[in-house]
Amino acid sequence: MIDMPAKRPPVPLSLERIIDAALHIADGQGLRRLTMRRLGDALQVEAMAIYHHLPRGKDALMDALAEHVTAVQVGPEGLDGWQDRARAWARASRAALLEHPGVLSLALTKPPKGSALIAIREQAEQLQEAGLGDAGEAVRALRAYVFGSVAVEVQQSGWADPDATVQHARTADGEREFEHGLDALITGLER
Repeated sequence: MIDMPAKRPPVPLSLERIIDAALHIADGQGLRRLTMRRLGDALQVEAMAIYHHLPRGKDALMDALAEHVTAVQVGPEGLDGWQDRARAWARASRAALLEHPGVLSLALTKPPKGSALIAIREQAEQLQEAGLGDAGEAVRALRAYVFGSVAVEVQQSGWADPDATVQHARTADGEREFEHGLDALITGLER
């Protein structure tokens, strides 16, 4: 008699699992290929089961993906001055966006909501507490710089080209160029 391996119980569906699977599809195949049916297949559930966690369907999924890559949290511990805090936020934001280039277009076009909006407020509060006068304006400038810099890096890497075999959205000079531009922006904000 052949012993059959015990069947594993199914992993319960959760918003976290849905987002992880959607990011995997978007990063591996592109945002256009992310459908509720394909997502259901990846999660081994019927597509309709996803709507229990995202009642607005694909619109809610797109909002959740944008929020996921833009809700960056950086604690102020060990960071002296608003310049160090601004650099830490910018670097963490860049890393999150480059980790999931498949949803960069959502981050660029969806207004911040939920935890992303809270993270922006926290960033402004931290910069203001550290001595920066117009922290709200600085946060807008930092976000614009990070998003633009990442968009250019992703473009230069060739990652977004459907015929490319590029695995990562980073470029060889991306970090150096990012840091150079970040230094210039922070110098401008000091004035």
